[in-house]
Parts: sequence; structure tokens; C-alpha cells
Amino acid sequence: MEGNKVLNYIQDVIENRPADWLKLTTHRLDIYNEQLAKTQFLEQFESLFKDGNSETSALNALPTAFDYIRLGHPLSSVLEWTIAKLNNLKPENVISFSSKTAPILAVLRKNLLDHKHTQIVYTGGLPDAFDAEVLKRVYGYKFDVKHVEKVEEVSEFNGSTIFVSQEDEISNVDRNPNINFFIQVHSRFGSILLVNGEQNDGYISEIQHVRRRETIAMTPADCLSALQQLVGKPSSDHEQRDVEINKARVLASIRKITGTKSKALVASSGLSMQYAIMMGLVHEALENHKGKAIKFIVPPNCYGGTNDQARRVAACLDNVEIVDLLVDGENDMVQSIDTVLDKIASLDAVPYIIAEIPTNPRVEVPDLAKLRDVLGKERKTATGEVAIDPVFILDQTFCPNVQFASEDSILSTIRTISYASGSKFPSGGKVTAGYCVANTKAEALMEKIEQHLILCDNEATDLQMEILAEQLPSMNQRIADAYKNTRAYVNYIKEVLPAAKINFVSDELAKEGFTPSVFSLDLPTKGETDEERESYKRALNLKLINLMIEKIPHESKYCVSYGQLKGCYWTIPATSTQGTTKEDDKDYIARVSLSPNLDLELHKKVFLDFVEQI
Repeated sequence: MEGNKVLNYIQDVIENRPADWLKLTTHRLDIYNEQLAKTQFLEQFESLFKDGNSETSALNALPTAFDYIRLGHPLSSVLEWTIAKLNNLKPENVISFSSKTAPILAVLRKNLLDHKHTQIVYTGGLPDAFDAEVLKRVYGYKFDVKHVEKVEEVSEFNGSTIFVSQEDEISNVDRNPNINFFIQVHSRFGSILLVNGEQNDGYISEIQHVRRRETIAMTPADCLSALQQLVGKPSSDHEQRDVEINKARVLASIRKITGTKSKALVASSGLSMQYAIMMGLVHEALENHKGKAIKFIVPPNCYGGTNDQARRVAACLDNVEIVDLLVDGENDMVQSIDTVLDKIASLDAVPYIIAEIPTNPRVEVPDLAKLRDVLGKERKTATGEVAIDPVFILDQTFCPNVQFASEDSILSTIRTISYASGSKFPSGGKVTAGYCVANTKAEALMEKIEQHLILCDNEATDLQMEILAEQLPSMNQRIADAYKNTRAYVNYIKEVLPAAKINFVSDELAKEGFTPSVFSLDLPTKGETDEERESYKRALNLKLINLMIEKIPHESKYCVSYGQLKGCYWTIPATSTQGTTKEDDKDYIARVSLSPNLDLELHKKVFLDFVEQI
């Protein structure tokens, strides 16, 4: 009876769902409380269920679920809640993935750190992407694999038991108490993990963190299809896509935009792409530099996902270490790289550098000729041997139009891998998919990167490819138009509030092709002590953002976003993109990103109102 009530309610929710539930890729900070995240959304959703309220207005008023669509979103939360209800579980015990293998890897990761053994039991077959040998040798995971005919055959085990079944229909689970984790693999949607038993509740946040950093949640479109399947309705996403044609168009667009000839890789998100790069390079080092330490060189204040993921990889592997690279403010990226590479060379270690150009959020670009010279400098080990040359892994999400990996790029003599988050300019904010290319010097590394992208089942979905195929051809024009708006707005702010410190590219850099549409704003402050001045500035940041949203609600949003097709987005990096960054490295400044399509004169007028109020 309860099951029918749930499914009837969900059927109404599907029909009345807000349009944004299917379309948004980044969260609205005005209805988001990081500490409560999914719980707050589901508590209020549960209240609506009890009241039988499925009105669009009520659903639209629910707080943001999770912090990024990558980690979770309203439709994934509703799907997990529904499956939990049907299986008499708590909603947090159900976790959906776009990947078919990532939930297995999530349990293996925690058990590696907890020194706990794992057995993977399955009926039928394991996902095609699952590569036990590589998972043991490269990731360091320890597990046994066992085939059974049916779930009842699974006996007690001293450790964790993962039960994997491949299902065409999302179904109820026969919860054998000897099984800790049930993973239903769906041929089209990805997978759903059920955590069985209170003794395994400690895994939930760790599994969600894998979903946040190394893969993505089941996509909104696939969650909607899964919910439609559950209630016995035809899927709204059943039409045949020209998958191969879309893929060919995307790869051709990426080659044209980046000026590269080698094969591009397209992942389910920017962080999915970065994880494949990191694990592919670890694999490469294990094979070609046996026994040598691997050093990932990462700015401590770069985008929180990059920072956190890199440290998570290092936490799992004894031979991998993170080395801080100071790049912003008083620190010069080129000088910092020179110092760090000298130290790593003396240790005869393998250097992999992850950097953003322009940097986030300070929007700084190093002297590229000096960068090339420092990266290409021959260094010696402590014993006088020639040191291993670095691989430069470049996150160019802010300026994906700059051809860092082309034949005639200034970095063409350096092994360079470039990647970008697709939720920004590549898709105009419509999907999370990201992509990666290599220059000729680094082309040989792509095979290993692709192997790990496939192993983690993190390739872009068919719908993501379709949207990228539509959006990529216009990307460079959108970048140019958004830059014009941003430059005009920056110049206006300088005119009416000259005391503000603005971080943005110079006109000279713009002429070289660095035309981001994001800038950071350090507002003037006052007070007797550092604490008073900092407190005043933080309050002023929020006053500005709130005024913009209040006066221009149809365009200005308090949101972590960039490269959207329209509007203007405001955030404070310290409380959003730098969420997991160390407190001392956080930036409590306003970050503003403009699109090619917005009412610039109205934004100028409201900013002038703000200036007159302070």
C-alpha cells in the first residue's frame, strides 16, 4: 500500500517538476545550506509527500540538494528517496551514479584506507569496464571476485561483501544480511548502490565523496528516465540519438578549437577527466619509472575539487605525494615551478604539475615564455643523472579558446595536457561533460588516460555528447562576446569605485587571446584592526550580491557558474569553489562572471546604487 502511495506521488512529481531540475548544472547559493545539503531537501520533500503536495511552486521552493549537479541534484535525490522507500531504507543509504564501476571503486577505496578486505560477488557478469588487475596494481585496491547463481548463495564473510547485478529494470532488492553493498548496474542509466545494515553507515559520506570528486551522480535526464520506468511510464528520453555522428562532431570541434591533431577524450565532468589524467599518469610512471616517487604539484588555493581530488589520490598510494605550488598574489607561478622542479629533480622523482591558466579566482596569467623555459630546463638528480622532465597538466576552463596544445603553441616543446570543464563555455552551462587534449610531445600519454577514463566508466553520456555537439561550434564567439561585456563592466567599476581592487586580465593579455569573462573584486574596507576590516569586507560582498539579485532577479544569480549562455553570476570562492581548500588559502572576495547575453546598462546602474550606499 505504502509503495503504491509513493509511486502515485512520484508520478505527480514527474509531471509537475520545475524546468530547472532537468537543466541546471550548478547550485543556487541563495537556497543552499552546505551543512544540510541533501538532508534539508529531502526533509522538506518528505513533508510535501505527507501532505500530498506535488505542486510545481512547492517543488520549486525546495532548497538546493547537494552543492553541484555532479554530486547530486533534485532528481537524483528524488530517485534515491523513492528507491529507499520501496526497499524500506533510509534515503541516504541509496546513492546513484552515472558510472557503472565507480560505486565498486568507492567501497574499495574506503576499505583500502581502513585495511579491510572486500569480496565482489556477482551474478551474470561484472561491468565490461571493470579491470581487476589494473585496480589492484595501479589503485592498490585489495579484493576477491566470486560468481554466484543467485543472491541467496552469498555467505558470511570477514570483511565487506559487494553484490553486483546487471538489471534492465530498477527493482527491489532481496536484502541478504550477508551482503553489505548492493549495486544494481543499469545498461543505460549507470548504477544504484544500496548500503545494507547500520554497521555500514560510516561508508555513506565516503561513497558520496567519491561521487563528488572522481565521478558524477546519475544525470538529471537519466534520473528522470529511471523514475518514469519505476512508475511504469514511457521514458521521455527514448529517442534514438546519432551517437557516432555527435561524437565525431564533438571531436572535430575540439580539434579545431584546441589546434590539436591527436585524439581528444570527453568525460562526464571536468573532475572525471582530471581523475583519468591523474590515474593514467600514475599508471604511466609505474611502468616507465619503476620504483620512483610520483609528485603531483598543485596550487593550494586552486579550485577546491582539483585540490581535494589530488590529495585523495595521494592518500591511497604510498608512492604518490602532493607538493604545494604557490601561484597567486605575491607568488610568481614561474618562480615557484622552478624551485619545486629543482627539489623534485634532486629526489629523482616523477613531476606532474596541475595548474590553472588563468588562475582562479585571481585571474592571473604567468609569463608564458618564462614558463616554457622553466618547464623545459634540463635538471640533474643528486647523482648527476638527467632528471625526468615534467608533464604540465593545464586546466584552462577560464580560457578554453587559447591553443596551449597546438603545434605552434609556446608550450609545444613541453609535454602538455590541457583539459576544460564542459559545464562552463563548452556547453554554455547545459551539461557537466569535460574534455582533454594533448600536444604532440604528450600524445603517448593519452592511451593510459583513456584506459582509466573507461575503467571508471566516466566517459560522457550520449546526451552530453549531443549537447556538446550543438554548443561547441559557437563557443569561441560566445567567449569573445562575454569578454566584451566583462571588460566594459570592469572599466565601469574602476570609474565609479576606484578604491576597489579588481583582478582581471590586462589589455595586453587580452590581445594575446586571454579573454576570460570572470573577474574578482576586492571591495574597499574600513576598520581599526585586520579582523574588523576583514569582517566589514565580507559583509560588503554579501550586500553587493544581494542587491544585484534583488534588483535584477531575472539575470543576476548567486551561483557558482561561468560561461553560461545568459545572465550574470556572483559567488564568493571561499564559500563555494574553494569549499575544501585550507582556510588560510581561501579567498573571501566576490567573483563575478558575465555572459554574452545580459543587460549591461542595468548592471552598471545597480552597481552605482551600491556605490552610493557605501
